[in-house]
Amino acid sequence: MNGSAAAVASAVTFLWLGMVLAISFLEAPLKFRAPGVTLPLGLGIGRLVFRALNRVEAALAAALVVAGVTGRPPVTPAAAGLVAVAALAVQLAAVRPGLNRRSDRVLAGEEAPRSRAHHAYIALELVKVVALLVLGVSLLAALS
Repeated sequence: MNGSAAAVASAVTFLWLGMVLAISFLEAPLKFRAPGVTLPLGLGIGRLVFRALNRVEAALAAALVVAGVTGRPPVTPAAAGLVAVAALAVQLAAVRPGLNRRSDRVLAGEEAPRSRAHHAYIALELVKVVALLVLGVSLLAALS
């Protein structure tokens, strides 16, 4: 992989990783512990934040794909990038719609049962974090 493609991919990777860690593993759980934040209020805020995060993630994933196609990375970063992009795709196509339907019900005032889809989303976030760490480290190694 050429140096400029690896540098861009590395920067994109660590930006993406930082956003996922900050929002999914810091902001999201803390939001519900703030005084006065009700479940409907927290869900409303969470939907806005995760919708924005997912849009940015899609753009960063597209940038990684372009860097990968143009830079022809070695097997390890290519595989790690593919895992991260695939995890995001599954979240957006398979998990988020169910979470959105549940939050729609709660925001409409219904008593909705707890969702197991939330656990799937968290598991995919963990997969993404590991894949992005492997990708970032392997790209930095390729630069040296």
